[in-house]
Amino acid sequence: MRHRRKGRKLGRSPKHLRAMLRNMACSLILTEDYYEEGEPGKPKVPGRIITTVAKAKEVRRLVERCVRLACRALEIEEQAEAYATDAERDTDAWRSWRNGDGWQKWNQAIAPAVALRRRVVALLGGNQQAKRATAVLFDEIAPRYMDRPGGYTRVVRLAKPRLGDAGPRAILEFVGTRDREPQKPEAPTFETAPEPEEQKPTASAQQESEQETPQEPAAAQASQQQQSQQQPSEQQ
Repeated sequence: MRHRRKGRKLGRSPKHLRAMLRNMACSLILTEDYYEEGEPGKPKVPGRIITTVAKAKEVRRLVERCVRLACRALEIEEQAEAYATDAERDTDAWRSWRNGDGWQKWNQAIAPAVALRRRVVALLGGNQQAKRATAVLFDEIAPRYMDRPGGYTRVVRLAKPRLGDAGPRAILEFVGTRDREPQKPEAPTFETAPEPEEQKPTASAQQESEQETPQEPAAAQASQQQQSQQQPSEQQ
């Protein structure tokens, strides 16, 4: 039973698995390095690699740990700047600072940052590729995540499987550069039907209305005459 044993074996021996994870972590970090136009090895998309889902989840743990150590080292370096000097090397001002108490305080303040940098180099393999990846990590990647408490990478599954064995693939990339912002759908707009225009009466309609209007007083006079004739008959 594998009780309390973290991680995946991925069908490899421990040494092979460790070397593979270190190589993939360096590959992800080195995609953020500067490449000239047309230089061989230039990535299509910086800060991103494509691998299987299981490998991406394992490499993510190592990359997150390295980024966290780099951010902690940068914080220590900022605090050590209070004891540093701006004088050029081998000048009288620099020699006085080097032989005084200022260098001792700066050395004690910067020592944890140097230890963290060496620790990251060891985690990534300790070779020339690891040293180059550490330099890119401290100079390009870690400054972006100084105010972020964690979650420096993401795993995005791909719909198309790997050719050959149909293994599920995924994208492992750094967050913050190509974040997908949720877009709210726009509310549908309905066009209102135009109000019907009032039809102006034609000349013939106006003449007919003028001819009808005088008949109303005539009808009223006839009704009054009938009422007047009925009243005397009632009196008799």
